[in-house]
Amino acid sequence: MTGRGAMMRNSFRLLRTQAFRIVLVYVLLFAFSVSALLFFTYWNTRRTIDDETDQIIEAEITGLNEQYVRLGIRGLDESVMNRSLHPGQALYILADSAHRYLAGDLDTWPSITPDPSNFVEFDYERRTSGVPETRRARGRIFPIQTPVGDYYLLVAEDVHDRDITQRMFTTTLPWTVALILVFGLLGGALMSRNMLRRLDSINRTSGEIVAGNLTRRVPVSGAHDEFDVLAENLNRMLDRIERLMKGLREVTDSVAHDLRTPLNRLRQRLEQQQGRLQSAGSDTSDIERAIAETDQLIGTFNALLLIAETDAGTARGAMSPLDLASVAADVSELYEPLADEKNVTLTLIRPSGVHSGETMIEGNRSLISQALVNLVDNAIKYTPPGGRVTIRPGLSFQGVDISVADSGPGIPPEERPRVVERFVRLEASRHSPGTGLGLALVQSVAHFHNAELLLEDNAPGLKATLRFPRPAARLMPTADPVKAAQIPSRSAAE
Repeated sequence: MTGRGAMMRNSFRLLRTQAFRIVLVYVLLFAFSVSALLFFTYWNTRRTIDDETDQIIEAEITGLNEQYVRLGIRGLDESVMNRSLHPGQALYILADSAHRYLAGDLDTWPSITPDPSNFVEFDYERRTSGVPETRRARGRIFPIQTPVGDYYLLVAEDVHDRDITQRMFTTTLPWTVALILVFGLLGGALMSRNMLRRLDSINRTSGEIVAGNLTRRVPVSGAHDEFDVLAENLNRMLDRIERLMKGLREVTDSVAHDLRTPLNRLRQRLEQQQGRLQSAGSDTSDIERAIAETDQLIGTFNALLLIAETDAGTARGAMSPLDLASVAADVSELYEPLADEKNVTLTLIRPSGVHSGETMIEGNRSLISQALVNLVDNAIKYTPPGGRVTIRPGLSFQGVDISVADSGPGIPPEERPRVVERFVRLEASRHSPGTGLGLALVQSVAHFHNAELLLEDNAPGLKATLRFPRPAARLMPTADPVKAAQIPSRSAAE
């Protein structure tokens, strides 16, 4: 059953490919063109044959009319009889006004309506090798008026071969179109399968590159076709991107090492100067503000470095099974004093009906803890006194979730896509401390784990949810004696 399902999915993928659609349109146009061409050929051939037949009939009628004018009705009767003695394609019958047979090689008047101005077609019976055979004829009626009565002369030509050609055409055309469609669709499926295989290799490589492996390259088949040209151009672009990313990381690391150390020394000297001034009884408010500004600069550098490392995937080696409920408990315990200081109720809601270990995911504990710290810190900072902040790990149909909900002012829906960008701060938060990197870091951590950051209305307030994909196999919790050390003391960037 699984094999059949996979085959059906592959078939649907082939049908949805652009190559198959192009081939299908081409096959339909080709089938229509072939049908139109064959129909035009048949129609033109039949018209030509009918014109030649009509000319022969007109010539026969003209000759017999001359015989009638010269010799009268009896001469016409003898001429018809003489011509009937040598049967061929021509057919004759002379009848009176009641359509009674007088002369000719047709035994009876055919079932046609007399219409002297038009050609008529009818079936007649002829014996071939002693066997009666129904055949088709085309002719014209020539009325003759005499003092003794009216007569009708029917001159016709056998067009049975034309009818055989018509039947062959009407039988062959549907089969021709059907075979064109069948072979065209098979060819389209084969072309689509080959193109899909080449595109799948490009998509797989792109997915691995997006996941952080910048060393991957698009395979080149060596066929020197347009896909190889595309792959070579993509590989050259990836080489340049990798060089730029490597240079950017090197510059960032250099800046971080060159600036963080002086900033830390500056902070230490400010603290030493503050201690000396406090001992002397002097005002140290300016030094306290300078220390706070220095801490913010250090936090900004730390956040930028962490975002860069996360986007580059350099922390992927630290992936391990971890329990989101455990991370939520640690962060809740860490932020309870800050929430109490701001008169905000911080509540950890443990998932009901979820057994221990069901909120396990594969991830980097330090990064996920930092992302949750940023969400909780923002929620407490923007929630007014007397408000509530709720941390809730749990399961959903889409994956494993951990959400932080507050009762603050929230974020307008039209601004939510912007707040996850770096250094973006809303007008309402301009006067509060921060750099606008908190949600950008959370977004980077979510992208690093193939997760989603969902910002929703909490009515009132904001509900931020990190939704992680379910692991392929159920992960068992593992002992982590140093997990407390992995929880940041405060958010890396507010």
